[in-house]
Amino acid sequence: MNALRRIPAESWPGIVLLLSAAAAMVIVNSPLGTAHGQVLATEGVIGVGGASIAMPIAYWVKNLLMALFFFYAGIELKRELMEGALASPRKAVLPFAAAAGGMALPALIYLLIAGLGAYKEGWAIPAATDIAFALGVLALLGPRVPAALKAFLLAVAVVDDLGAILIVAFVYTDTLNMAALAYVGLFWAFMMALNFAGVRNLGVYALAAIPLWIAMQESGVNPTVAGVLAATTIPLRDKEGGSPLHDAEHGLRPFVLFAIMPVFALANAGAPLGGGLAEAVTHPVALAIAGGLLIGKPIGILVMTLIAARVLGAPLPGRPVHVLGVGFIAGIGFTMSLFIGALAFPDPAMAGPVRMGVYMGSLPAALFGLLILAATLSKLRADPVGTEQPERPFIAEEPAYAGPDGPTFPSPESMADKAARDFAPSDRQ
Repeated sequence: MNALRRIPAESWPGIVLLLSAAAAMVIVNSPLGTAHGQVLATEGVIGVGGASIAMPIAYWVKNLLMALFFFYAGIELKRELMEGALASPRKAVLPFAAAAGGMALPALIYLLIAGLGAYKEGWAIPAATDIAFALGVLALLGPRVPAALKAFLLAVAVVDDLGAILIVAFVYTDTLNMAALAYVGLFWAFMMALNFAGVRNLGVYALAAIPLWIAMQESGVNPTVAGVLAATTIPLRDKEGGSPLHDAEHGLRPFVLFAIMPVFALANAGAPLGGGLAEAVTHPVALAIAGGLLIGKPIGILVMTLIAARVLGAPLPGRPVHVLGVGFIAGIGFTMSLFIGALAFPDPAMAGPVRMGVYMGSLPAALFGLLILAATLSKLRADPVGTEQPERPFIAEEPAYAGPDGPTFPSPESMADKAARDFAPSDRQ
């Protein structure tokens, strides 16, 4: 029990996610494997008669639960863009450059290994980063990690998510229903009108998001994008000084981290380890995904970060070796890579190579990142006791926004100053 108490709180989402993936592997390779597949193939229906949506449970997990995950990611992205590590060009230049390199090089390595033939559709699989898993792994190093390095990893992962969202919206869409897309625009405009009208009740936005998701489901665009569109409409503040955006983030955090992501892992992370294992791990798709995550991510992030710092004069969040370590940790694709893999290769026969490739890339990347940072970071605290750490609501619990008479969440100005301080050069490594 004492050992469990020593585990950083930020690591628990990643630990739960890893346990869920392990459970999925055990289930799929046990006598329960058949029942597991049958449950996922069972059709679930919501609605009545012609006004209903029918999909296998596996698709409900992928289309509805992941839409909620993308809604949460969209809230995180909006907060970072408005008052966080991406709120100004000076703060955003390194994360954007790093994320660009961390998406482009893995995609290139994937295509070099898998080729431009039947497997080219999977090029985006190693371009993704699992935010919760990556931050959870970094948290295992405790207070030795400088605040600037934590903020850098989060910012890179958030931009990475933005790239994944755009890829899902524009790449993995075959046919478009223009009438349904028109309704998407109409419902989104209605939600924006609620924002401009001063509506701050999150329940109203939740109700308005339902027809938005249904219209997106019918449009041909992956319905998870509806979650991001809905997130853009949530107000940052109300007239009383509160923050509906922060409230939504706090309320959804435990549900996303400890329910949605583990359920997705249980449904999608299992891979047969029987006679087809050797074929799966040597499949061009598996090797391409692993190469993209394990080699492309760290090198792409390191090279583009150093180039941006050199050309634009932006300060590094740590020594180059620390950026390399963070680059390896960003190679943990997991949830996002599995999700994109399911979109790229809907054929069940490809599930094994995709999942094994994600494992073969993500797990060694996490290990190498930990080893590099453990060997190069000072064994002393990276920040003196009592130094205020930048708030990062994706993982760490924090007070809700209390309003102008006693705000417990920093103002945008103080957060901007803090982020600038965090990314400033420092000899405390």
